[in-house]
Amino acid sequence: MNLALFDLDHTLLPLDSDYEWGQFLARTGAVDAVAYAERNAAFFAQYQASTLDPVEYLEFALGTLAQFPRKQLDAWHAEFMEQIIQPAILPAARDLLQKHQDSNDLIAIITASNRFITEPIAKALGVQHLIAALPETTPSGELTGKLLGIPTSGPGKVTHTHAWLTSRGTSLDQFEKSYFYSDSQNDIPLLSIVTHPVATNPSAKLEAHAKAHGWPLLRLFDETVIQ
Repeated sequence: MNLALFDLDHTLLPLDSDYEWGQFLARTGAVDAVAYAERNAAFFAQYQASTLDPVEYLEFALGTLAQFPRKQLDAWHAEFMEQIIQPAILPAARDLLQKHQDSNDLIAIITASNRFITEPIAKALGVQHLIAALPETTPSGELTGKLLGIPTSGPGKVTHTHAWLTSRGTSLDQFEKSYFYSDSQNDIPLLSIVTHPVATNPSAKLEAHAKAHGWPLLRLFDETVIQ
């Protein structure tokens, strides 16, 4: 059995689920459209520039969620899945996942986005294991607005991957092959410790790094691989 890890946004999806969720909330009138859209766009620009403070962003995102009852959030999320996410799940992404499923690989999505947003997406993609930023909840399942543990971004993805594998009684070095597919330069720490890093729909910074290190480039939604 090999290990196959996948980033989510702009890797398996041709969009950023966190950003699109914010846009969705603004369109529905759940939040002040202008103020929220401006804050959301600013955070997204910071992410693209690798200057985002993940804790600050997650506190903003989870704090927004905590303003609403879980029942309302779940209803909105069902609409979000139907309107935004399902149409964005493209055959190329499913085919890539299926390739690893057919090989009986251990598969996980590891994303900086929070579990509330991404768990239904992972299920829609047919991926059982999800490593994502974990919102604190009350015993009744309501979100408190706080983050549990460290963010699942940058070096945090390395920490969370090791912890997840340890919880399964294994470790990264026990896999003959370990893959990680990602689009972002923010994921270079995890890309650097697997045996098969794949720069997938890469940002300009990741593409340059991948070429310098001889990593393959996968244009997933163009269905081309450049060695």
